Amino acid sequence: MSLFKRNKTWWTDFSVNGVRYRLTLDTTDWRKAQNLEKDKIADATAGKLAPASQQFARLAFCEAADRYLENRRLELSEKSSEKEEYLLVAARKFFGAASLSRIGAEDLISYRVGRAKQGVSSTYINMEMGVIRRILKRAKRWHLIADDIRPLREHRSVGRALEPEEREHLLKMAGSKPEWQNARLAQTIALNTTMRGCEIKGLRWSDVNLIERTLKIRRNTTKTDAGERVIPLNANAMTAIVELYRRAQDDRASQPDRSVEPEHYLFPACENNRIDPTRPQTSWRTAWRRLTRSVECPKCGFVQDPGETCQNDECKADIRNIKSPTDGLRFHDLRHHAITELAESRASDQTIMAIAGHIDPKMLKLYSHVRTAAMRRAVDALTDNNAMKGYDTNHDTNDVPATTTDPQVFENMVGPWGLEPQTSTVSR
Repeated sequence: MSLFKRNKTWWTDFSVNGVRYRLTLDTTDWRKAQNLEKDKIADATAGKLAPASQQFARLAFCEAADRYLENRRLELSEKSSEKEEYLLVAARKFFGAASLSRIGAEDLISYRVGRAKQGVSSTYINMEMGVIRRILKRAKRWHLIADDIRPLREHRSVGRALEPEEREHLLKMAGSKPEWQNARLAQTIALNTTMRGCEIKGLRWSDVNLIERTLKIRRNTTKTDAGERVIPLNANAMTAIVELYRRAQDDRASQPDRSVEPEHYLFPACENNRIDPTRPQTSWRTAWRRLTRSVECPKCGFVQDPGETCQNDECKADIRNIKSPTDGLRFHDLRHHAITELAESRASDQTIMAIAGHIDPKMLKLYSHVRTAAMRRAVDALTDNNAMKGYDTNHDTNDVPATTTDPQVFENMVGPWGLEPQTSTVSR
């Protein structure tokens, strides 16, 4: 154990359990350096310090982020790795070449404030900070600033379930224009299977079993291990799948040398009016936004973007006060709606989690919503039950059953195997 100076700054050089630590104490005061050295030795004994042979904490943030992502690819799925890489885009620009050992609580607070001023939501900022925290933990730096950084308060609304009139409007709008065909088919599948958008985009024809009427969700197309599952198809979902298959056959008709292969995607990529079934469609965001915002002129029935006057030259009615009931609806909300309908159908939690791909029952509570109509039916049932029979303690407590069962008769029905009859297989 020794203290030495480098450029007027005190450094320490010591070993704990055969591991050497060589660290700067960031002070020019010798007495303060002695106290800091004792703290460093205590941290090293507790496993909170990186040894001198580990240079990760000295790396620039961008280089450290590259190494972190390279290691995380071994632990995460492809989709999750891509998501963490995207979450580090803004952090790379902000911290740049700054060393991890120089990043403090004030730097992280400044980063969060700047992102909030850019209009980024608290939820997304917390996700970015989560990746930064994991990088600093690897550098053995997070414990030094953890007490000063608390997660931002997030908006608790996790989704939306459609009312019957909203669902009817959405289905009507989706079928009104040919350019919304992909959004319409994807919407039908989501509403009838609880599938996520990423799962629908990753569907291949090898995942579809038309005989058993099922869809298989692969692990590389979903978020979690629980997302890998097999979903039975109802009539609406089967209709959408058959339409997609016929469309794929029509697309291949223009290219006789190619056929619909098992590894082709149900929603293929399309660039410059050329379809590539070997690559998935990346997004239908533009079509979805127009679909959910579109309004129908009450006078002529023309479907259009919201505005002041009808875009039909023969109508020109005032539509400034007309707003779509599905304005702001996210595609992911269709999953919330499907799970809500399953919950209201009195399906068991295990059945719903098997279809939706959940493990934690808490997630089921977040995704399922009790709509006003369902609650109204429940309280109306209470009114009906109370009208049938009132509460009367004078007679209810003295009621005697009209008939009683002889205990010996019940005993004769129960053998050593319980109420169910013994089978030949069990006896053997």
